[in-house]
Amino acid sequence: MRVKMCSIHVTDPAAAHRFYTETLGFETLMAVPEANLFIVSSDGTPGLGLLLEPSDNPVAEAYRTGVYEQGLPAIVFGSPDVRGEYERLTTAGVAFRGEPSEGPAGVTAIFDDTCGNLIQLHQD
Repeated sequence: MRVKMCSIHVTDPAAAHRFYTETLGFETLMAVPEANLFIVSSDGTPGLGLLLEPSDNPVAEAYRTGVYEQGLPAIVFGSPDVRGEYERLTTAGVAFRGEPSEGPAGVTAIFDDTCGNLIQLHQD
């Protein structure tokens, strides 16, 4: 058994799709704009989709907003070089909550995905 798909609630799926593909470098698995359906994937996770889910359900929106307001990441992405990703993404205009930090769990950094979520990068 394996994870096939997970989702992240976003304020605007089309805008999220642009950010996740053009800025972060994810690949499009499925894009059906007329259905507001966008699924992306990263090179390192073949067969795993990330659904950029509309946050139009009141329960989902309350969760997304609450997690964001608490400063908690909605999802964690792995990278072999968090500091390198920080430099690349900062140059691309991505807003980080601070510089990468190192702790007992390793090197991490948190950024805003421009669509209502905080994302944590964790060094593999």
